[in-house]
Amino acid sequence: MKILLFTAYLAFLCYFLFFAESMGRGFTERAYHYNLMPLKEICRFWIHRKALGFWSVALNLVGNVVAFIPFGMFLPWLYGRCRRFGLTVWASFEFSLLVETIQLVFKVGSFDVDDILLNTLGGILGFWGYRIYVYVRKRIA
Repeated sequence: MKILLFTAYLAFLCYFLFFAESMGRGFTERAYHYNLMPLKEICRFWIHRKALGFWSVALNLVGNVVAFIPFGMFLPWLYGRCRRFGLTVWASFEFSLLVETIQLVFKVGSFDVDDILLNTLGGILGFWGYRIYVYVRKRIA
């Protein structure tokens, strides 16, 4: 059941990252944008939050974090080695880098180092959510 849930999560995530046309995805001819400067897009979204609107800012900043929280929760739940903080952080970083690289190569979405930072933060929060769950479950049992 755990593997099935993780697979469904990954399929859902891949759809939104690579194929959801409502999210500006798809393999269309357009100018491709990328960001290699850490915190550049995060600051731009924050500075221009009023002009961009709440949903645009929330989708970019909060959405990138929230999208990877399940990843950080599933890894230690499924793989004993990932119950160590560093391994979950590293795996979250690597998976996010893979996603961004695929977006760069296939020109779908945009490569953004800030997304890697935000996705990795989501993995970290997911890991701590898992740890809190385990702690509470032990205290109740």
